[in-house]
Amino acid sequence: MDCKNTTDLSCMMNSQGRADTTKTTLGSRVAILLCTMNGETFLPEQLASFKHQTHTDWQLWVSDDGSKDDTLLLLERCRTSLNPGQMTLIAGPRKGFAANFLSLVCKYDGQADHYAYADQDDIWNNNKIAQALQWLDTVPAHQPALYCARSELIDSAGRHLGFSKAWPRSPSFQNALTQNIGGGNTMVFNHAARQLLMEAGSDLGVVAHDWWTYLVVTACGGVVYFDTLPTLQYRQHQNNLIGANHELTAPFRSVFRMLRGRFKQWTTNNISALQKLNPKLTTENQRILQTFSRARQKGFFGRLHGVYKSGIYRQTRMGNLGLILATLLGRI
Repeated sequence: MDCKNTTDLSCMMNSQGRADTTKTTLGSRVAILLCTMNGETFLPEQLASFKHQTHTDWQLWVSDDGSKDDTLLLLERCRTSLNPGQMTLIAGPRKGFAANFLSLVCKYDGQADHYAYADQDDIWNNNKIAQALQWLDTVPAHQPALYCARSELIDSAGRHLGFSKAWPRSPSFQNALTQNIGGGNTMVFNHAARQLLMEAGSDLGVVAHDWWTYLVVTACGGVVYFDTLPTLQYRQHQNNLIGANHELTAPFRSVFRMLRGRFKQWTTNNISALQKLNPKLTTENQRILQTFSRARQKGFFGRLHGVYKSGIYRQTRMGNLGLILATLLGRI
């Protein structure tokens, strides 16, 4: 293959099969969207990791949701250490982490080509942004695109614990209707995807901003890439809002949540929010959504038939078993 004038991913890999991200990707300004809330303990390491990025064309926008510790002081120190205008701090809506991130997506008014969610207690690999852009820059600008990846799991002292899941099946709308596969802290998306998120707005009642982003991009004909190479260190500690669910018991807890009914309410919220974007959904995804939505309202046999016809699925065998049980019990 002639790699001189191609964006094929195989031409971007070095001899170890890794994307070559030693040089910054030119022509792509990235808006880092960081949400904070009483994050003084681990925030300095995260802020430092932004400064160490091999891709240097970035802006930092921070939405603080009412911190009472020294978070704001740390952010101000960071702002003064950056170039003028490189960092902006705004007040969050104080309606939870999902609303804070989606509000920040809508409020950002700088100039950017791509957008990266950021949590306050992670540590980004030096090539995190560049690694995402290696794939995102192969996607036409008009097409919504979402990059996400695995994470290295660390404890509060920075000790290695393992890695997040590498999902076996391809991303799709039929999968996004039942689960999220990408951690928001790894997500980077293009301007076309951001426009869809802005059109839907921030006051949606969805359970998580990352699941919503995966759902929106796949629903509206976008493309999603899940990178099996970790891009950051994801800290596991007692104040985490959402854990990595890497333990052996995690699949069983996921099934238990579905059978308890929480999954049904989350699905209802997601479907309701999707109505705002219904004209932007592909024809096929409109059909899938309609089939799935109607199936949820039917009796036992109608529900089984409709869910099967919709083609929804989860990534693992245990997850799909839980999906079948939830369908049988009317908890979907």
